[in-house]
Amino acid sequence: MKRWVGPLIAVFAVVCLGLLAPAQAQTRATIKPAIVFSTGGKFDKSFNEGVWQGAERFKKDTGIAVAEFEPSNETQFEQALRRFAQRGQDPIIAVGFAQAVALQKVAKEFPNIHFTIIDSVVNLPNVQSVVFREQEGSFLVGVLAALASKTGKIGFVGGMDIPLVRRFQCGFEQGIKYANPNAELITNMTGTTPAAWNDPGRGAELARGQIDRGVDVVYAAAGSTGLGILQATKDRGKLGIGVDSNQNHLHPGNMLTSMLKRVDVATYESFKAAQDHQWKGGTQVLGLKEGGVDWALDKDNESLVTPEMKAKVEAAKADIISGKIVVHDYMSNNSCNR
Repeated sequence: MKRWVGPLIAVFAVVCLGLLAPAQAQTRATIKPAIVFSTGGKFDKSFNEGVWQGAERFKKDTGIAVAEFEPSNETQFEQALRRFAQRGQDPIIAVGFAQAVALQKVAKEFPNIHFTIIDSVVNLPNVQSVVFREQEGSFLVGVLAALASKTGKIGFVGGMDIPLVRRFQCGFEQGIKYANPNAELITNMTGTTPAAWNDPGRGAELARGQIDRGVDVVYAAAGSTGLGILQATKDRGKLGIGVDSNQNHLHPGNMLTSMLKRVDVATYESFKAAQDHQWKGGTQVLGLKEGGVDWALDKDNESLVTPEMKAKVEAAKADIISGKIVVHDYMSNNSCNR
């Protein structure tokens, strides 16, 4: 009898491995991810580029290529989303609130394709909506701006004048007043059309106008337009604050900080969840507590941030996370008044 034990064990092992192989193969889905960027260019050093960085990290970790499309105008959103869906790309990330209408239509046409939209909400079962509490991150950089300003005059230059950008402004203003109730905020918006996101010349002009009025710290929340704003602050020897991606490296020594909006993480996690069969529709709201927003401190700006300034900002951050400080959301009533 014993002479059969070895062969039986071998056969049993082969059978078990055969049963396990399909199960192991199913632990990871074969996905074909894609991105339709917002207008303004993939390498805008800000919002789009943050998404691209998340996709590059996913590609590096998994070896899976990510299809991309850079629209030159908003009329191309619907066509791009539909083309990707027809090709079987899944999941597809739509970058920016401006894609909501197009996505609403295309996602209905392709109910088996998974879509993620960043910065807007589309209520469909096959859509994952990721939005951020930008007001919380903006509050922190507002605290830092007030502590760094020598004139007590601080500037904000936004991109397109929409409630989402006013949310940045409102949070920034609250942070300024928290740190220095006597400080003055001077605000400009670049425009009222999507072109406002990609006009560095106009951004620089607005920043220079604020500096001429005594502003010595300027927060740029304007996509590619922000590159002109931050260049102007450097040229005039003032401090700039970046947005979305960490922009401290653009002008080391003149960048006070950047308000981080982790669209890179949102992108990576959406693709990874799809690969791991864990993708879910619905709305995700990411603030300080969830690690969705923050402020940047690194070698490029550490000389500008004293230990006392850092402690003040970190204390405010802890109080926001705990609920002791509640940062008013402009979009709750389209006003910076509670």
